[in-house]
Amino acid sequence: MKRLLISVALLSLLAACSSNKTKAPTEDSMSSNTKSSSTTSQVTAPSRTTVDPLSDSTSILAKRSVYYPTDVDTIQNSDKRVVRAHASYLSEHPNRNVRLEGNADERGSNEYNLALGQRRADGVKKMLELGGANANQLDSVSYGEEKPRGTAHNENSWSQNRRTDINYR
Repeated sequence: MKRLLISVALLSLLAACSSNKTKAPTEDSMSSNTKSSSTTSQVTAPSRTTVDPLSDSTSILAKRSVYYPTDVDTIQNSDKRVVRAHASYLSEHPNRNVRLEGNADERGSNEYNLALGQRRADGVKKMLELGGANANQLDSVSYGEEKPRGTAHNENSWSQNRRTDINYR
């Protein structure tokens, strides 16, 4: 008899936990909605809109450039976190593709700057692959000094131009 009572009590608790009860509208809530022309009331679940982290300006993925010191093609420690975040995003979104654009400042020959930009883009590509991105998602290209962000002829502009841009397509 004890087992039967305990079983009934447990079943009723489980049944109570699994039921979805909707609260019936009260007279006060219905009178506050007098502008509504609908005579049937519907209870809808709150809308859950997910924001793509690429569109969120507060996300780490909003940072899309990796910067370098002069004549360096190694990703700096300060930018590794950003590259890892993009690698993780790409591994979770296999339908997304990236074009990695290596750039250099205006100092040095065109050939040297194109090669340096390519090494920079390829370095980011390799780190993205190691972080889980598929090689088919990645394309790397060098623009050398052809697409400067800063146009003055000083260190401030040059530091803006020594970069690899991560451009989603």
